[in-house]
Amino acid sequence: MNDTISARVGELLKVKSIVTLVLTGVFAVLTLCGRATQDFMTVYAVIIAFYFGIQSSKESGKAKEESNGNIGI
Repeated sequence: MNDTISARVGELLKVKSIVTLVLTGVFAVLTLCGRATQDFMTVYAVIIAFYFGIQSSKESGKAKEESNGNIGI
């Protein structure tokens, strides 16, 4: 259990994760204050889409490798 927690904390400490979390915090504050501009929202959407797209492709690649290993290819 401690290994799982350590691994997840380690993942959060990567630069792209820190940038995403900070940017999300800034987005939340700006939105609550009513000062989020269209340009900022566009940049935020692109960065979030990129971040989750990378995660999705990594997970899909791992699943593909595992399934290929199981069928003997």
